[in-house]
Amino acid sequence: MPVTRLPETFPLATIPLADAVARQFRLLECVAARFEGPQLFEADAGVVPGLGRPRTTARVEAVLAEFLGAEDAALVQGAGTGAIRAALGAAVSAGEPLLIHRAPVYRSTAVTLRGLGVQCVEADFNRPRDLKEALAGGRFRFAYVQHTRQRLGDSYDPGEVLAACAAAGVRTVVDDNYAVLRVPACGVELGADASCFSLFKLHGPEGVGVVAGARDLVGRVRRDNYSGGGQVQGQQALDALRALTHVPVMWALQSQVTREVAARLAAGEVPGVAEVRIANAQDRCVLVRLERPVARELPAVTARFGAAPYPVGCNSRYEIAPLFYRLSASSLEDSPELADRAVRINPMRAGADLVLGILRRSLVELDRGGLGRGRDREGGR
Repeated sequence: MPVTRLPETFPLATIPLADAVARQFRLLECVAARFEGPQLFEADAGVVPGLGRPRTTARVEAVLAEFLGAEDAALVQGAGTGAIRAALGAAVSAGEPLLIHRAPVYRSTAVTLRGLGVQCVEADFNRPRDLKEALAGGRFRFAYVQHTRQRLGDSYDPGEVLAACAAAGVRTVVDDNYAVLRVPACGVELGADASCFSLFKLHGPEGVGVVAGARDLVGRVRRDNYSGGGQVQGQQALDALRALTHVPVMWALQSQVTREVAARLAAGEVPGVAEVRIANAQDRCVLVRLERPVARELPAVTARFGAAPYPVGCNSRYEIAPLFYRLSASSLEDSPELADRAVRINPMRAGADLVLGILRRSLVELDRGGLGRGRDREGGR
């Protein structure tokens, strides 16, 4: 039986290192415009009268709105999932048609769509004609767009999708997880009505998300989130802002290492690798098809050589070691035949030499049938 090859992928553009430095500096300019010096070491809590949230949280929201060129921004609990849920809850009503891409929906988003009771109507965003036909009927008030890829072979340009929706008078909510500060422009910077993303994936504290965009939508999110227990408290907001200040450069370096890993694997540096692609399969990563059907066993073996055994937030503050892991659930739903042969590799904070070294030693160990053996004998570990 022939082995299924990896599909052709269409990776999103990344920000070059020099541009990432400039964005990092601009973020600090936005911080300086909203914070007086001592306020960077202070944080409040509670439903402050007149604000409905902590003063520190409001300042961080203002920084993010200015930095992204949005009318407003709101911090929410629940990380990226909570941000998407809040934005869609503010945008659409039960029973209302919502235009989405014809592809497996990210699982946590599927739960949100089911809970809202919206009527999801699919169009293939990879085919501009299909999108145009779906928009022509005047049926939709809103479309939902995932910035990164749902299918490995997705090729649509998010900016073009958003422009087509805007031309048809359809407003847009964008899942910008794994995209903000990695791509040159996120959804709201491309004209979307709302960008939703996790600050946990940007090295912030657990559970903090952002909805940035049009003032009416963000205002509805804020009104819906009136409870003190649902507020992002000032210390959480300040922690997230501090972490965000180093992310642009960190992600530019990570994208650079990802390209190097892919190039060296494609050149045959590691025996046992049959095929390589760069993809935005959730986070930007290297997809590897192995010559042998050992993809399910590989992550446990790489962990013995120093790799992360599983993701926490896919680029959270906890993830420093390279990650070797199965394809995402939505990717496997679309291409289940790759489960035994394909893995995704994310360098995280590591260099290419460490990533390739772990993969090489792990494949050798699997060739020896060493699933139960200890750490690398060469390194004495």
